[in-house]
Amino acid sequence: MYGTDRRPARTPRARRRRTALAVTAVLLALPGCSGASDDESDAGDQQRAAAVSPPSQQPKDRSPFWVNPDGTAAREAVRLGKDGRQQEAQLLQRIARQPVAEWIGPDNPEGQTRGFTEAAAKADRDALLVLYNIPHRDCGQYSQGGAADGNAYRSWLDQAVAGIGDRAATIVLEPDALPHMEDGCTPRQFHEERYALLKEAVGKLKALPRTKVYLDAGNPSWVTPADRMAEPLRRAGIDQADGFALNVSNFQTTKASKDYGHRLSGLLGGKHFVIDTSRNGNGPLSGGGADHEKAWCNPAGRALGEPPTIRTGDRLVDAFLWIKRPGESDGSCQGGPDAGQWWEKYALELARNSG
Repeated sequence: MYGTDRRPARTPRARRRRTALAVTAVLLALPGCSGASDDESDAGDQQRAAAVSPPSQQPKDRSPFWVNPDGTAAREAVRLGKDGRQQEAQLLQRIARQPVAEWIGPDNPEGQTRGFTEAAAKADRDALLVLYNIPHRDCGQYSQGGAADGNAYRSWLDQAVAGIGDRAATIVLEPDALPHMEDGCTPRQFHEERYALLKEAVGKLKALPRTKVYLDAGNPSWVTPADRMAEPLRRAGIDQADGFALNVSNFQTTKASKDYGHRLSGLLGGKHFVIDTSRNGNGPLSGGGADHEKAWCNPAGRALGEPPTIRTGDRLVDAFLWIKRPGESDGSCQGGPDAGQWWEKYALELARNSG
């Protein structure tokens, strides 16, 4: 893949693992099922678990996006705490306490979007969602997949829209979809349909009363100069959208993203944008040479970036967001698991390098 990697739809194996974790947690809470032989052992477990506090919501005037208290990083931090790995548990809390995007794949889109937006509404926060199911997704690479065809995508989208309803949501629409057409990765015979699907998606999402929609526009190292992204965004319905998203799942610096975004905004009538800062704390990998994959697929030495916030200090930048979920693999490269799977080693490295 040329620019970034994405979190794939949750696999049946991942769902089974999540269910198993939940069942295990219930069983451990039952008397006699913890494996402890005496009260002293139980007290020790409770003390270690208490040391890892559950994440709370961030101040709304700074970061109005929902923090999922049952996110992967939060669950893993608790697990490490119970195992006596307190220092590592605290590192994972640097991820767990921040709002991260929920990626909506092909399975049960209405249930997913309804569940996340309802949970966010109960916390008086906005859901941050990524819709990621465009046909011919990721050109057959690490996050390949997507809807079978245009009609299947329209049906999927309608279900996702129904699940959001009148609740507040900020949506990043179809990462890679436009850049992969512009860089030649997506075959030309699929371009017209993709433009049509994206434009329809923007229209349907913006017809909802409380949604903000940002079309993905790649990153400063991908489709250059920025002028090349202007016409694809116009054809995809940027005029109806709130703006565009930059650096999704990549490592480009915030400054580079701002510079690129300002250039692109100037070509689009002053459209605003958001920047994924989830893993750009140390910027991109340098010295990768001809092996471009090393620069975007689980590169070593990266760090968490600026926490999500709407206080960006830039009138055109609506928010810094954690769109890529820190700690989830970019793909089966550099020793990592499949794309979207939790990778503890990498999560800890990101947190540790963030200072």
